[in-house]
Amino acid sequence: MAEVNVKIKEAYCPPKLVEGNPCLEYIKYIIIPGYNKFVVECSEANGGEKTYKSYRDGNLHPGDLKSSLSKAINKILLSVRDHFNNNADANDLLKRACEGIINSYCA
Repeated sequence: MAEVNVKIKEAYCPPKLVEGNPCLEYIKYIIIPGYNKFVVECSEANGGEKTYKSYRDGNLHPGDLKSSLSKAINKILLSVRDHFNNNADANDLLKRACEGIINSYCA
């Protein structure tokens, strides 16, 4: 979870820029197909709930977008993490795959 949060927090996401914005691409191609919606939770003082479509108008701060995106990605990855943590065969396969990746970089 922490890795996703750090990566998204540091991601390129300039205000009002929609084209070529990787955070909006993640929402469009990963989050929306899986959940059919993406809502950014903001305090009432900051306008309440917003959709990512508010981004182009400048009504949505990149930090708020990124925070909600991190939560959505972590929610998707939770079932994958649980599978590898709770299934010994899957965990063993993951360890062997990671060793192969590390060894290929060291060769």
